[in-house]
Amino acid sequence: MPIHLRAEPGDYAEAVLLPGDPLRARYIAETYLDDVKQVNEERGLLGYTGTWEGKPVSVQGTGMGCPGATIVFEELIQLGCRKLMRVGTCGGLQPHHQLGDLIVALSAVPADQTAMHLVGNEPHCPTASWELVHGAVHAAKEMGQPMHVGPVVSSDLFYNPVEGQYERWSRRGVLAVEMEAAALFTVAALGGVGGVSGVQAGCLLTVSDIVVEGVFTRITDEQLREAVDRMTRVALATVTSSD
Repeated sequence: MPIHLRAEPGDYAEAVLLPGDPLRARYIAETYLDDVKQVNEERGLLGYTGTWEGKPVSVQGTGMGCPGATIVFEELIQLGCRKLMRVGTCGGLQPHHQLGDLIVALSAVPADQTAMHLVGNEPHCPTASWELVHGAVHAAKEMGQPMHVGPVVSSDLFYNPVEGQYERWSRRGVLAVEMEAAALFTVAALGGVGGVSGVQAGCLLTVSDIVVEGVFTRITDEQLREAVDRMTRVALATVTSSD
């Protein structure tokens, strides 16, 4: 039994949705899954397993930031999980973004030390698994859900004091800033500390804030709930697809 996810192999499905907020994990489980059981509550990291349209799927809160989230990713792999899909929020960095937009992350600039430590600080481009990227784009199109597809950046800092940082990322074509994807993509590529093969990782993000041209705009709670619902449906269709 792992230290932080107090569960046994088989308690989690192979496919797991990973919101940062444990209460969002509870919301997704109670709203979308059938035959739900709670499989973890250690350290407030709420985890659940159930079915969606008859297919097994789990949802596990990770907390905020790469260091703590990486513990969750590693232990899920130890427990047999092989499709890890982050479903989170982000700050949109492009002027054409609207609050509530969906982003499918292709890669994540590692502006954090966790992902870099995992590869011995060698040059590295954390990249999502193509199967999940392709599946998410297909699922979103099937649902008529507009999306943006491209790179994001994973930052150590939510409150970033570095002047002009967001503008520089924006000019380089980075779509959004968030806090966990770079570590997720790296852990999956390495197969965790055990070097497990066949681990896939993806990341879907809802634009909850827009941080461009020196202006910060925040989504309303109602808009956020609706956008998270749209993202969750895309994520569930993606991780349960047999294609």
